[in-house]
Amino acid sequence: MASKELLDLLNDAIARELQVSIQYMWQHVQWKGAEHFAVKDELKKIAIQEMKHAESIAERLFYLGGIPTTKPSPIFIGETLKEMLEQDVKDEQNAIELYKKIIQKAREEGDITTAKLFEDILKDEEEHHDTFTSLLEK
Repeated sequence: MASKELLDLLNDAIARELQVSIQYMWQHVQWKGAEHFAVKDELKKIAIQEMKHAESIAERLFYLGGIPTTKPSPIFIGETLKEMLEQDVKDEQNAIELYKKIIQKAREEGDITTAKLFEDILKDEEEHHDTFTSLLEK
């Protein structure tokens, strides 16, 4: 059985994944200007990927005896492209830190399945971070 601490961390991850899936989708919808055409599909793709992460984490949490949250972390859309991307970079940095913590905690508890799940998700989050950082550098 997973510890309460690990279950809480998994719910934090779900809340975060729900947040960014909504945030990135609305940014995709609201993005304006010439840059819109260059990145709107990428934002939509990332938003859908984040929702799939939320689902995978929720399934794992439920298997471990927890109840998945339905409440996202606070959503920030932004007014300008720069504000959006700066927030997105921060959100991905926070995810990377959280997921490394979850991997470590899962390993400490001998839960290799949860550790592996988050190693796979971590790879995606690092790619998202790279995408948003690159877009900010334009």
